[in-house]
Amino acid sequence: MATSPRIFPLGFPWETPDPFLFCVHHLDKYPSGNADMGPDASLEGRSLGNDFTLRDGWRMYHGRSVPGFPAHPHCGFETVTIVTRGFCDHADSLGAAARFGEGDVQWITTGRGLQHSEMFPLLDRQGPNTLELFQIWLNLPARGKRVEPHFKMLWKEDLPVIQKEKATIRLVAGSYDDVQPPSPPPNSWAADPDNRVVIALIDLAPGAFISLPETEEGTHRRLYLFEGTGLSISGDGAGEKTISVESGKGVELAPGACQLRSGEEPLRILWLQGKPIDEPVAKYGPFVMNTQEEIERVMGEFRATQFGGWPWQHQDPVHKRDAGRFARFPDGTEIRK
Repeated sequence: MATSPRIFPLGFPWETPDPFLFCVHHLDKYPSGNADMGPDASLEGRSLGNDFTLRDGWRMYHGRSVPGFPAHPHCGFETVTIVTRGFCDHADSLGAAARFGEGDVQWITTGRGLQHSEMFPLLDRQGPNTLELFQIWLNLPARGKRVEPHFKMLWKEDLPVIQKEKATIRLVAGSYDDVQPPSPPPNSWAADPDNRVVIALIDLAPGAFISLPETEEGTHRRLYLFEGTGLSISGDGAGEKTISVESGKGVELAPGACQLRSGEEPLRILWLQGKPIDEPVAKYGPFVMNTQEEIERVMGEFRATQFGGWPWQHQDPVHKRDAGRFARFPDGTEIRK
């Protein structure tokens, strides 16, 4: 007998299944920017350096003048950062740098370890400067946890947008109707199509209908309804009957095909899917390995080497206001958009 899909609330961060480790949705309605690209508003009363409280519609996170996340380490997994609105300024210990946003995606294989910073410059001095991003952590199998770090940009101009009448799918990873986005980094779990990884954003206008194909048994598939309400799901992936998902909820589906329908409101959904890695996971903050002994070894390496050090003058570098969308890679190659 088919079982009913599990529906769960979206917290901060969102609950994720193997091969994913973490997913968070940031939506900050920043005001106009000041001369330093920080908020042109009082920061009084905020816990600067650790401001995660949504106040006046926005947060400073670990930033003190510009919101964002100054230099911090990662090891043993991948970060996939989707910026749908606003911009992110990236800098890392490999010497790479970028400003990306308005639909761009950054994909980093942290492998044996790197440091990076992610700052959110408020470029519009007239405002507002709304920022929306998703950061997803995709695990690496044991064989990939010590690979060299890899930095890749997936520009919005290169990411496929699939239109189905009143529905839109924006593919970051995986395939839909034989359409595929640019390949992920070479050591990614998503690089092998047999691992059935999908990362996609689905937009449904009122009264829209779209089908998700059947996938192989054992695949983990979740949908996160983060905007709008009134999602109905039917088909084998939903069990024996049609289910309804409210705003701010996620649903874990079976591998069978399913149909998504919206009601009277437009809906926005994140779709995460993948074959589980099915290995032990040991985590300590930004380090993810297979055993506690490996965690301790990696922490020792970071204390001794700082994963190559920090080549930037500040821990929270922000690029020039007029820098535009660009990426500069560790080998010195530069792309401007």
